[in-house]
Amino acid sequence: MARVAFYAPMKAPTHPVPSGDRTFARALMAAIATGEISVDLVSEVQLRDGRGDPAVQRELRSRAVAEADRLCAELRARPPMLWVTYHNYYKAPDLIGPVVCKRLGLPYVQIESSRARRRLAGPWADFAAAAEAATDAADLVFYLTAHDLSTLKRDKPADQLLVNLPPFLPRTDLPSSANCATPGRAVLAAGMMRAGDKLASYKLIAETLGQLSNPEWRLDIAGDGPMRGEVEALMRPLGPRVRFLGALGAEDLARAYNAAALFFWPGVNEGFGMVYLEAQASGLPVVAQDRPGVRDVLAPGNYPAPADGPGALAGRIDALLADPAMRHDLGQAGRDRIAAHHLIGPARSTFWRAVAPLLAGA
Repeated sequence: MARVAFYAPMKAPTHPVPSGDRTFARALMAAIATGEISVDLVSEVQLRDGRGDPAVQRELRSRAVAEADRLCAELRARPPMLWVTYHNYYKAPDLIGPVVCKRLGLPYVQIESSRARRRLAGPWADFAAAAEAATDAADLVFYLTAHDLSTLKRDKPADQLLVNLPPFLPRTDLPSSANCATPGRAVLAAGMMRAGDKLASYKLIAETLGQLSNPEWRLDIAGDGPMRGEVEALMRPLGPRVRFLGALGAEDLARAYNAAALFFWPGVNEGFGMVYLEAQASGLPVVAQDRPGVRDVLAPGNYPAPADGPGALAGRIDALLADPAMRHDLGQAGRDRIAAHHLIGPARSTFWRAVAPLLAGA
């Protein structure tokens, strides 16, 4: 059986900690695989430096050199048809794929890469340069959002192909539809509880809820993480109408979507957000801010600008809670969008249509 080599320098799809990044890596492996082609996770070496520490970057470079040597020796006897790297960026550059592909003469493909020339100075300078070099080496880059395309197009080598691969769910059909128009249902939020952008979204959620005029709102939160205490502290002034569901597996999270009136996640600096795809697939209207990345996966609607603040988000939630018919119509529009653009079938077709010329010339 022919095979594709797959690698994710930021976080392997086998990593024990759930995240949108892990979920999408798994979705990619499922989409690339066919009845005649397997997808092999060739390395679990994690190359992420989240702190901008040159010593850590030197150590990770040493690990990458050893891993590239190992893979070249291992793959030489039966090389894969191509190499795919997911999520190369300045904090987690692909230090392995370009080396292996050059030595073995393999086509090199990247998915969801981003360029950050401004990081070529500062604590991530070495890794930012490596990420740029890795993207330069790619024969083909699949971009997921218009935001990523802008810099990829600006800095791409002349012969590099850029192809849009819309984010997608690892399923061939839609789940059952939530009856979101049913009275008395709660608002649902879902996100990892960690520092940075996720905590900023939770802070915005708390500020928004404090401005709701609907006296009967309730919020269910699906998620957990190291900042759980801080999130609970943010929500404590809102009283018992906020319920923490904890970290949910796929089946329990699907039930949470099906029991909700709408999905609320502001999306502070989200790349795109798998939860938006899941919520819309279940037929929930979404309340989020109009941000790059987020707008690439949401059905057309009224999404407040970040500058409009929590008051605009509160107004949107109040309007949806007061109008079951609008919730139903927007939820159906989201399901239609997911069915047309964000399932595994369209993703598989897009991938193999784009890589075919690389294989023909290999």
